[in-house]
Amino acid sequence: MPHSLRTHGVLLRRLIDHLDGAVEQSYALAGLDYRPRFTPILRALLNSGPATLRALSDRTGVTHSAISQTVAQMGKRGWISVQTGRDGRERIVGLTPFAMQRLPALERCWAATEAASASLDDDIGQPLAEVLGRALEALDRRPFADRLAAAAHNPGDNP
Repeated sequence: MPHSLRTHGVLLRRLIDHLDGAVEQSYALAGLDYRPRFTPILRALLNSGPATLRALSDRTGVTHSAISQTVAQMGKRGWISVQTGRDGRERIVGLTPFAMQRLPALERCWAATEAASASLDDDIGQPLAEVLGRALEALDRRPFADRLAAAAHNPGDNP
């Protein structure tokens, strides 16, 4: 592929397709109706117990909107239950017995995913999670929109 077509967005989408597609297939092979995007929520609930959507967003670093959408998907598949909070507006998310029964199979899938990730890290010579983490930290310090604006204003002179 010519370098000019290898934009960050294209490369990241391809990376996500490779990773999530293979992980999702491993869940299906294990007999689980489960998606990779469920994992941050499920792990947060395992670690800290039932939580509001806002608390799950804070614990996982996933947007409130994405948490809400994922919780709806997880509920339809039986992984979580949602109860109304004390004030009637809050929604409290918790794991179901269905989820707890499938936890050993999920943990086997997660262990395989970690081993496969370590293999990828070895092949690329550095931990992919660290590279992505550094990129996100750099974007937190200076968002890409700011970088685009500076590049548009002064092409070729962008520190």
